[in-house]
Amino acid sequence: MTPKQTRVMVLNDMEKLDRTLFRLDQGFELQFRLGPTLQGKHVHVYTNYPAEGERYEHHKFHALDWINPAGRQDDSDKFCNLDLKISGSYQYYFGHGDKDRSGGGYIVVDPVLRVGVDNHILPLDCISIQTYLSKCLGPLDEWLDRLRVAKEAGYNMIHFTPLQTLGESRSCYSLADQLELNPDFSPPGEAYTWTDVGNLVEKMKNEWNMLCITDVVYNHTASNSKWIEKHPECGFNLVNSPHLKPAWVLDRALWHVTCALADGKYEDRGLPSLIEDHPHLHAIRGVLWQDVFPKIKLWEFFQVKVEPAVEQFRALLLSGAKPDKIKTDGKQQLKIIQDPQYRRFGNTVDMNSALETFVPHGSSPIAIEDCCNWLRRRLVEMNDEQFHEIKHHQEQATNCIDGTVSYERLADHGPKLGPVTRKHPLVTRYFTFPFDEATLEEDLELMNQPEKSCHFLAHNGWVMGDDPLRNFAEPGSNVYIRRELICWGDSVKLRYGNGPEDCPYLWAHMQKYTEITAKHFVGVRLDNCHSTPLHVAEFMLDAARTLRPDLYVVAELFTGSEELDNVFVTRLGISSLIREAMSAGDSHEEGRLVYRYGGEPVGAFLQPSLRPLVPSIAHAMFLDVTHDNECPIQVRSVYDSLSSSAVVSMACCATGSTRGYDELVPHQISVVSEERFYSKWNPQAKPSSPDEVNLQSGIIAGKLALNRLHQELAAKGFNQAFVDQVDEDIVAVTRHCPSTHQSVVAVCRTAFKNPKHHRYADEVPPMCIPGKIEEVVLEARTVERQAGSYKKDERSINGMPGYTVEIKEHIQLKDSKVVRLAGVTSRGRSEYVQEIVFEQLTPGSVIAFRVSLDPKSQELVGVLRNHLIQFNPLYKAGSQSDPNTPDILKSTLTQIMSKMTLADMNILLFRCDAEEKEDGGGCYNIPDWTPLKYGGLQGLLSVMADIRPKNDLGHPFCDNLRQGDWMIDYVSNRLMSRGGTLAEVGQWFQAMFAYLKHIPRYLIPCYFDAILVGAYTTALDATFKQMSSFVQNGSSFVKLLALGSVQMGGVGRYPALPPLSPALSDVPYRLNEITEKKEQCCVSLAAGLPHFSAGIFRCWGRDTFIALRGLMLVTGRHLEARNIILAFAGTLRHGLIPNLLGEGTGARFNCRDAVWWWLQCIQDYCTMVPNGNDILQSPVSRMFPTDDSKPLTPGTVDQLLYEVIHEAMGRHMQGIEFRERNAGPQIDRNMKDEGFNIVAKVNPDTGFVYGGNRFNCGTWMDKMGESEKARNKGIPATPRDGSAVEIVGLCKSTLRWLVELHKKGLFPYNTMTIHRDGKQLSVSYEDWNRKIQVNFEKMFYVSHDPNDPNEKHPELVHKQGIYKDSYGASSPWCDYQLRPNFTIAMVVAPELFTVERAWEALNVTEEKLLGPLGMKTLDPDDMVYCGVYDNSLDNDNHNLARGFNYHQGPEWLWPIGFFFRAKIYFAKKLGKDTYDKTVYLVKNVLSRHYIHMERSSWKGLPELTNENGQYCPFSCETQAWSLAAVLEILHDL
Repeated sequence: MTPKQTRVMVLNDMEKLDRTLFRLDQGFELQFRLGPTLQGKHVHVYTNYPAEGERYEHHKFHALDWINPAGRQDDSDKFCNLDLKISGSYQYYFGHGDKDRSGGGYIVVDPVLRVGVDNHILPLDCISIQTYLSKCLGPLDEWLDRLRVAKEAGYNMIHFTPLQTLGESRSCYSLADQLELNPDFSPPGEAYTWTDVGNLVEKMKNEWNMLCITDVVYNHTASNSKWIEKHPECGFNLVNSPHLKPAWVLDRALWHVTCALADGKYEDRGLPSLIEDHPHLHAIRGVLWQDVFPKIKLWEFFQVKVEPAVEQFRALLLSGAKPDKIKTDGKQQLKIIQDPQYRRFGNTVDMNSALETFVPHGSSPIAIEDCCNWLRRRLVEMNDEQFHEIKHHQEQATNCIDGTVSYERLADHGPKLGPVTRKHPLVTRYFTFPFDEATLEEDLELMNQPEKSCHFLAHNGWVMGDDPLRNFAEPGSNVYIRRELICWGDSVKLRYGNGPEDCPYLWAHMQKYTEITAKHFVGVRLDNCHSTPLHVAEFMLDAARTLRPDLYVVAELFTGSEELDNVFVTRLGISSLIREAMSAGDSHEEGRLVYRYGGEPVGAFLQPSLRPLVPSIAHAMFLDVTHDNECPIQVRSVYDSLSSSAVVSMACCATGSTRGYDELVPHQISVVSEERFYSKWNPQAKPSSPDEVNLQSGIIAGKLALNRLHQELAAKGFNQAFVDQVDEDIVAVTRHCPSTHQSVVAVCRTAFKNPKHHRYADEVPPMCIPGKIEEVVLEARTVERQAGSYKKDERSINGMPGYTVEIKEHIQLKDSKVVRLAGVTSRGRSEYVQEIVFEQLTPGSVIAFRVSLDPKSQELVGVLRNHLIQFNPLYKAGSQSDPNTPDILKSTLTQIMSKMTLADMNILLFRCDAEEKEDGGGCYNIPDWTPLKYGGLQGLLSVMADIRPKNDLGHPFCDNLRQGDWMIDYVSNRLMSRGGTLAEVGQWFQAMFAYLKHIPRYLIPCYFDAILVGAYTTALDATFKQMSSFVQNGSSFVKLLALGSVQMGGVGRYPALPPLSPALSDVPYRLNEITEKKEQCCVSLAAGLPHFSAGIFRCWGRDTFIALRGLMLVTGRHLEARNIILAFAGTLRHGLIPNLLGEGTGARFNCRDAVWWWLQCIQDYCTMVPNGNDILQSPVSRMFPTDDSKPLTPGTVDQLLYEVIHEAMGRHMQGIEFRERNAGPQIDRNMKDEGFNIVAKVNPDTGFVYGGNRFNCGTWMDKMGESEKARNKGIPATPRDGSAVEIVGLCKSTLRWLVELHKKGLFPYNTMTIHRDGKQLSVSYEDWNRKIQVNFEKMFYVSHDPNDPNEKHPELVHKQGIYKDSYGASSPWCDYQLRPNFTIAMVVAPELFTVERAWEALNVTEEKLLGPLGMKTLDPDDMVYCGVYDNSLDNDNHNLARGFNYHQGPEWLWPIGFFFRAKIYFAKKLGKDTYDKTVYLVKNVLSRHYIHMERSSWKGLPELTNENGQYCPFSCETQAWSLAAVLEILHDL
């Protein structure tokens, strides 16, 4: 069962992709997902792809339903989808809120073509097509004899030019009647119908396995079409398109010049009817400027009659008329109204604009006269401007006429039409004129007689460099008056208007024509597609697909730009665009086209079945020559026909040719003038026979072999291609099959120049073919033969009889005449290369080899693929079983990994360089590039995720894999050295890599990727199975964040946590390699990677407990969370938890907040974990039972956790005051002496915990100045002494919880005993709790009332309606700084806040502090704000030097968690509307975090960014509390 192919289209606001091509196959699923700009919004996606059971209607759109598989509040996995079962072009658009359309585009679903009696599929890349000019096929009963040539030459599709009745010019594309079969196909006495044609097409499909397509021509009809005489409204005539009148007048005048020239009337002016030189051209210019232009006065069609206009204006002024301001917008600008009928001097003045522009200075007659004179002068000026504009048009018309005459009559490469006659006029007429010849004056009279002028129809043609999306015959275009149209005088341009209501007959007629075509043919070629109005082609193709849903649509576009091509391809659902090898000027360019039009690179990666939808280039139909282009034999040489065909046939797309190319017809077969018939098939035909051909004719035998090869390669999945330009004439094209690893290599020596006249090199460089040459598929070259010289036959289209192909097929290398084997070499143990030398690769010859891997490599690849099936069923193709499977591979990787712990997963997947080095290793370093971010699989996968979608096989990573086994060995050896289950995984890798090392090096990147992707996804599955249901059922984003728990949670070589009590159960142990004794190996949390990951700097009390809830509790890692809580509990000293843990023995107790975060985590543990309150009874092994004791061994003094909690609370109430041990530069080289004095006490009046001094920083904003130059050394940037708001909130949260626990009998204490002035006092937890509740808003809220009695420093207030950052700081202004810390108090102790005040404060915070990823740490309006952190900068700026502004502006990520959690909490209290808006904001911002993580090679979220989310190089690349905070938001949602 092959996995379903799913493509994901990410929608981004305001992204319009209507010029981007997205191609999909039937059977694919298309998912629409929301990009970061849309997440959280109520987005609706609409499409006109029909709903199940509905019919397709172009203008009928329906909304798609959203599916959210995780059912969670983030939108990372939310999608709506389409199951694509019907081919065609479909539109989608999306909107949100009141925006109906904020983006959209098209998708094109390819048709499925079926052929043969059994209706088997013909893949588009298998197509080999040949074009036939239908009129050259003769009577219908002779067609099969002529078409058999295509069958015998190996083609599987025929393209017929139109089969309808032709117009009088006999051009294949000028049709007299679109509904009638060409009567030429019926011999006397027969009247064949469309049914007969349909039967013939069906017979070819069933008996010959050939499909047929034909042209549809929508743009024009033959000038002599009977129906256009009855329905002249279907063309552009002077009645429905009066804007063409001036161009028609010029056209008639030029016709009369033709008549005069033909009649010799200009000979006396040196201008004979036979134009032979440049003086004659000059004389034509004279006639135009002296006779024609002055006589026809074209400018008059665009001018105003001045005097009547002035009189009308005078009358208005006298009547006191005033301008209508609404119509003029108050603009003083005279407007001229173009006469819609385009009469001479028919233009009028917009009197409203005249009244606005020319205002008299009074009402006196003089004032009015003056005003009229101003208008008169301006009108004369404007008429003059029109005169000059027409003069410019006339200059361009003169140049175009000059160019046309020069090409048609003088140029060597032109048709050399000879004398000017009425049959061959000076220039082609632009309009039909179905009346008798008369004088020019009489002709011009007809213009005003509608019953006659409706028959003056504009001809069609093409305009060089014109915008194909604009109709050049419609108003606004000057193509006809400027004579820029290269005109087809046999065809009338059709005028469809905007829809069927504008010209009902034409739309109905053309719809019938389309339906006839779609009924009988599997596909259509859109003739002149770039000039066909898009809405017309859309309508007609919709009609065609109603009859034939799998319509194959082909077109040739001449827009000059891929982007414009895409407009046509996407809107019309074009299946293949015609491309031509003849457009290449040399073999190098021809090879480039093969590379451009299809195939992946050889050795490409296997892409996942669910992947982003990426823009495509249009599927190519690559032809050696098209039927309307010049003959290659004339442009190149007869010897090149075969070799260029071979280059084309190796392309990984549809290919083909035109009839006549294979027979070597040495001239272009003209679509207009050719009337002879094609030759028939006769196996016994003589070489000299002009009306019969067989395999020996021209290059037919070669073409048969090439077509067969082309079809085999596509059918058997040879979808990888490599083009090698061996030298200036030799192109080698390799097609490779990624499942069997067979290749076909075709070496083509082109002959753009005739070898008889051009010297080609004798030496051809030898080639090295990697692998084993199984056979020579074919070797062929064009040779001369004795069959007489070419003579153009009267009745049959004949080729050059003197050439044939010498060809051998399916021979062994030793039997080749073209090459010989020079030697077999083995480069390394897996590079098996055959060197071949060319002995007779003459210009115009071709050789193709079938190459396979050497037998040993082939076997090992097969076995490797067999072992990869467990990850992807696509590896079944080309797989084979291994009788000697190593034991380790007899189990699936899922079984092996199911035994791993999450601590093992930390080693398998992650560990940065510092962690690896602690174990004596390091991350893998790719020379000339960069070391990987992790030693584990994520390090490799992050790089491969960039390389894989682009197939960037030239990347240094891939080079390193091809050059040696170093990276491969690194992966397995690193794990095998670990022991345990990790070693088993290492052995599994080693066994898989044993196969990998023995296959050709060019295949190693793709198989290495396959092994690693399989192992990585298996490891992720095993990881999430060990996590909470929230993670297991969560979105991709939730899972990505939860991986942060594995990323940060590990056990190093030296355990970072102090040992737990021996009395505690379920503690992990391991054997110490050095002491060979058992030791505890509890998981600890790194603060951030890479800077805080190993050694004593790995673990920090504050960081651990800010991150613990998100990374351990939310993810369900309860046991590890318990161990971390208890390990830190054991280090309690002075009533504090360490800041830097230093394994406990080296702990520093210099922070006031860590203990409160620890207490909050115990509370969270009790509430979130089943039976969580049991932790309170867990034994804690006290390292420092008294402040001054030496570190004790585990188990010496054990206490229950609740006693340790009680001690911490009591010590604060008593008052903590001590000097750090070893105070001085040995523990802190920057701290001033007073900074080592630690204080943490409780204010007896307010209950607020306070402490610190201006020389230390006891909260998370702990930057100590380091610069002597800037004089900030030893000065904290943010001391936050006094009562820091978050500590007050955390304290209140703990008190509330302990009071509740006591009531439930789970905490035995309700009071603390303290000593004051020698007396013992008792303080209750309830009192302390109540004091904070009563005083918090009084002291912390900054009110809008300037006379607020609680406000001690009203002069320092600069933001109102917020909460202070601290209370009672030694520098009072610091209390009033807006920072994000109060939001922490809101989350842990929301009861302290009034809802309305809290909401206002949150809104101010959002406006001032919210950044793209994090929160500004200081109000940007603050004078010391600086948002860019640079720790290396040392200058004299006190506020910046040595990163002094670490917490004075840069945007930290973790506070965003508390900000959003607070917003969500209070939004719920304010009603649904507010809540919905908040959820949108949250989703929208979090989508940026998701994108950041997806793109980050660390797969993490940084510690901080610089202002506005800019990257900060000094930040940790991934930080524990950043990941935890975002995960907690999603958990709250």
